[in-house]
Amino acid sequence: MSGVRVLVGTRKGAFILSSDGARKSWDVRGPFFEGWEIYHLKASPVDSDRIYASQSSGWFGQIVQRSDDGGETWAPVGNGFAYDGVAGTHQWYDGTPHPWEFARVWHLEPSLNDPDTVFAGVEDAALFKSVDGGLNWSELSGLRGHGTGPQWQPGAGGMCLHTIIESPRDHRRLFVAISAAGAFRSDDAGESWRPINSGLRSQGIPDEDAEVGHCVHRIALHPSNPDVLFMQKHWDVMRSNDAGDSWFEVSGNLPSDFGFVIDVHAHEPETVYVIPITSDSVHFPPEGKLRVYRSRTGGNEWEPLTAGLPQSNCYVDVLRDAMSIDSLDECGVYFGTTGGQVYVSGDAGDSWDAIVRDLPAVLSVEVQTLA
Repeated sequence: MSGVRVLVGTRKGAFILSSDGARKSWDVRGPFFEGWEIYHLKASPVDSDRIYASQSSGWFGQIVQRSDDGGETWAPVGNGFAYDGVAGTHQWYDGTPHPWEFARVWHLEPSLNDPDTVFAGVEDAALFKSVDGGLNWSELSGLRGHGTGPQWQPGAGGMCLHTIIESPRDHRRLFVAISAAGAFRSDDAGESWRPINSGLRSQGIPDEDAEVGHCVHRIALHPSNPDVLFMQKHWDVMRSNDAGDSWFEVSGNLPSDFGFVIDVHAHEPETVYVIPITSDSVHFPPEGKLRVYRSRTGGNEWEPLTAGLPQSNCYVDVLRDAMSIDSLDECGVYFGTTGGQVYVSGDAGDSWDAIVRDLPAVLSVEVQTLA
């Protein structure tokens, strides 16, 4: 029977949760890198034993770790992140110029076709690439050198590049998202970039045609239809049918269109999941009820999924990298909370169980489907 491995990054270390295809009994390993913030772990889709982790500390800086045996052992790999000479500044919260500074790696995205190629999204917003398993990194500086760079501003969590998607149809096509600059696309493997924010509307931006300035929280797509993108923005759930060239809102009947996560069913490209959060100042579920919302129509019509989830006195948050979906025949959905719970649904969201309840605050959740 196939199995799953769930990679969980938290404020105080990393955890690996493993189960067979039934997803009822779980083995919990960790913490790895205890005491460190683990912003993201992700495995190579080509080599299931190759896992990358972003280990960060305000005291000791940034380390990228790599495992070649499914997380049994780890070793630091090259951590020479250096901006590639792009001159200029970005805007600070008050609109004043601020120099580009490297703070941490927010997201690691292994290539779809090469276990030694991996992308890293960092703060301040930049995209790096390694072609030797993380030993050496080079910046894809065409992004930060884009003409709009001086207008980028940090979101509340910093100016982070947190979403990286490689198109499964054309590996030269890349999508990234930055808080708070917006979404960008490259069609030449990261050499050049263009903003893809047409149709986005954001409070505090008087120019509705502004190329950048939007606080995009997450983007997702389905491999069978990679020109259809779904976005959870600071406010609004959005959809694009043309690879980001234009966007329209699909928030529909959600109780709040603020949130961080968005993901797509493994086998149904029009089935989408979000977790509404009350507001940008009140980071817990509406009415204290933890509800995942599912649309089977690609947006607009949403149904709450509550079985097994707390429906009173729940005041956790679910952060942007904290949802993932496996590819077993009966699709499994996973998410983690700032209260330390990691939930699983083995029936595409109809019912939920807690795998663990008392981890440190969860920053990221990624799942591997194992043969």
